Amino acid sequence: MIRDHFRILTVDLATGKGKIVTIDGRDTEAGGSGLAALLFNKYGHTDKPWNDPEQPLIFTIGPLTGYFPLMSKTVCGFKSPYHDQYGESHAGGRSALSLRFADLDGLVVTGKAGRLSCLSIGSRHLELMDVHYMRGIDLQRSGKMLRKMIGGAGHRSIFRIGPAGENLSAYACITVDTYRHFGRLGGGAVMGSKNLKAIAIQGDGVFDLPEGKEYAELFEEVHKQLTTTDMMDKYHNLGTPVNVAILNEIKALPIKNLQQTTDPNIKGITGETFADDTLLRNTACAGCPVGCIHIGFVREKFMEPNQYLYRQVSYDHEPIFATGSMLGVTNAFSVLSIIDMVEKMGLDVMSAGVALAWATEALDKGIISEKETLVPLKFDDAAGYKEAMQHLGLGSNDFYRILAQGTMKAAEQYGGKDFACVLGQEMGGYATGEVFFTSQVLGFRHSHLDTGGYSFDQKHEEKNVEEAVKFLVHDEQGRVFLTSMVACLFARAVYKDELLADCLNSLGYTTLADSMDQVAQHIQKLRWRLRLATGFDPAAVKIPKRFTEITTWKGSIDVKYLNTLKKEYAKRIVELGKKEKKEETKKAKKKATKGK
Repeated sequence: MIRDHFRILTVDLATGKGKIVTIDGRDTEAGGSGLAALLFNKYGHTDKPWNDPEQPLIFTIGPLTGYFPLMSKTVCGFKSPYHDQYGESHAGGRSALSLRFADLDGLVVTGKAGRLSCLSIGSRHLELMDVHYMRGIDLQRSGKMLRKMIGGAGHRSIFRIGPAGENLSAYACITVDTYRHFGRLGGGAVMGSKNLKAIAIQGDGVFDLPEGKEYAELFEEVHKQLTTTDMMDKYHNLGTPVNVAILNEIKALPIKNLQQTTDPNIKGITGETFADDTLLRNTACAGCPVGCIHIGFVREKFMEPNQYLYRQVSYDHEPIFATGSMLGVTNAFSVLSIIDMVEKMGLDVMSAGVALAWATEALDKGIISEKETLVPLKFDDAAGYKEAMQHLGLGSNDFYRILAQGTMKAAEQYGGKDFACVLGQEMGGYATGEVFFTSQVLGFRHSHLDTGGYSFDQKHEEKNVEEAVKFLVHDEQGRVFLTSMVACLFARAVYKDELLADCLNSLGYTTLADSMDQVAQHIQKLRWRLRLATGFDPAAVKIPKRFTEITTWKGSIDVKYLNTLKKEYAKRIVELGKKEKKEETKKAKKKATKGK
């Protein structure tokens, strides 16, 4: 049933050949985030730039993938074009189950194809196909072409990039099966640098389930908790867009480039309005019974009078914040039309939306002109933003090419650093206060999901630096173990430690089940060591002035508390990233032996 090693497919795009390798580490790196870090340690180059052909693009799953509900994510590890440091991005769709049915724990892609290509793999095949004719084609058209070309059904997953990835934008995402994304830190640009338009994974194999009652009963119990209790109702019903009205009410919603945290006109883009006016259906990642993916529609006029073409667009809180409140757009259909363009270009919606919010304010302040923006950007001008998103994806001029490398990089060149809403990368959709701002600016992925900092802000009135830092370190550790399984983080209220241990034991991973805390700590440290080794300096990180100017339901931001919190959390990250003495001694001995 279990194997104590990882089964990894490595592919060299320069030759079009691959091989299966087995790697130890199941009881120490587990899978997912831990396995991705392990593989980057083996195949990555901390001293080479992100777009060096030898740098790997890594995809990994976990030991529970395919065996339990909501173990449905895949981890993507790579050196990021955003900051040239090691990073991760996570996505669902059919990606994880396709890898499981292909009998793989991970895929490592190195090299650069001679022409724009699609890599097709399965349990019994590997093919590198020339798709040079797809260059410049948007994600929606290329998706249709790839599905026809590759064929197959069931456990098949297609990763693809759009024009943004081909143009090496640091915002370029990797779209997975249309509605899911490896969104943050520019994984799409890594694919683009390798001349890789798409990766198709055919889950054409089988795997056995454990025999006996124990596993079956446990699976039924987990499934019951996920579907018949109210723990997951939020995600199925209104979904995360329910947060829009809640955050607006408590003055914690980023609005108009964070010039406001609440807006009386927000009703047009609340979760309730999206559900009432735009929702077509719910769908789910493979292996998930919850169905948190909400699909709305945008309408375009068709050829004949009074005939319309409807396009389906997925939405949740982050896209609504990034293309709605952050841009001052308060009409649900207008938001969906902007998201639709973001999807065509293959952009990370949060970074793209926040970047255009900064550009709008910079234009208004006279720091840049329409010569740069090509469009008269104004808050609440959905048509202008839709056009600007296309310019951002295509890199239409020098301004958009610079902006596509990061809002702060554009601000450094043109001015306006004080109001660039960047916390490591463009901010997430929460303005809850000091702990969240610290957690995102110093988080491993600069993600709102690195820790529950936004939740800590809402639950704690006191300003206790020691307790806040302790929470951030411990909460990250728990999430790292979940992303090594690889669980959807929406299920974290269900998959507590005891249940995770039961799941692992039912599959025979008894050693891993007995040492979850130690493994989580090890993976947390391993990731931070990689991040620091590739250039991250927590002490040098700055929080732009705009984040100190806002007011939430708790009042004005306490700048002293924010700075102290950032300083102390930075110290803890450096401590976590220190190499253990055993490891240093082992490497020194190996180096000395090699020298002889």
